[in-house]
Amino acid sequence: MNELGKVLLALGLLIALAGAVVLIAGRFGLPLGRLPGDFAYRGKRVAFYFPLGTCILISVVLTVILYILSIFRR
Repeated sequence: MNELGKVLLALGLLIALAGAVVLIAGRFGLPLGRLPGDFAYRGKRVAFYFPLGTCILISVVLTVILYILSIFRR
């Protein structure tokens, strides 16, 4: 049960860190959520939003960070 608690605590901290990064990005004027490739459709009674460009950018940044961290672990 202790391991589950540690995992949940780590996930909570990770989510809080991601929220802080998004807030800081908003203050610096980074257009996360408004990049080319982010799809938004607003109809009369329905709205659909899919941030494809933002997802790709975050994926590339995280890949580079994790690659650099893996080099230092060797």
